[in-house]
Amino acid sequence: MEVDCQAEESMVSAFDEESVELGDVKDMRLEAEAVVNDVLFAVSEMHVSQSLNSASDMAYINVETREGNRYCLELTEAGLRVVGYAFDQVDENLMTQYHETVYSLLDTLSPGYREAFGNALLQRLERLKQNGQ
Repeated sequence: MEVDCQAEESMVSAFDEESVELGDVKDMRLEAEAVVNDVLFAVSEMHVSQSLNSASDMAYINVETREGNRYCLELTEAGLRVVGYAFDQVDENLMTQYHETVYSLLDTLSPGYREAFGNALLQRLERLKQNGQ
């Protein structure tokens, strides 16, 4: 049993070293586009900010919830957090919690998102059930 754990640990270490050697760094601008595409169906509006400077280690996303609330989100390696309460607005004094996923963040901000996500999940399950019969 210990051998299995050691083997897994050595695979993870080898992967991490390989990533460092290859210079793999997440481009947050690309990550931000993926985030937008993933949850656009469950919000009123969402896009990567064109007016705020994004970098390879940080990007900004504007989102309007189904309730009509607007937010500016910051995406970094630490996760996503609200940095402003209007599109393209960053309040440096705002200290909000980081969320590991956009799902978690939107779940706390928007009951409408939660409902749309739940409905989409139910529809997918129904399709799977129908295709399986």
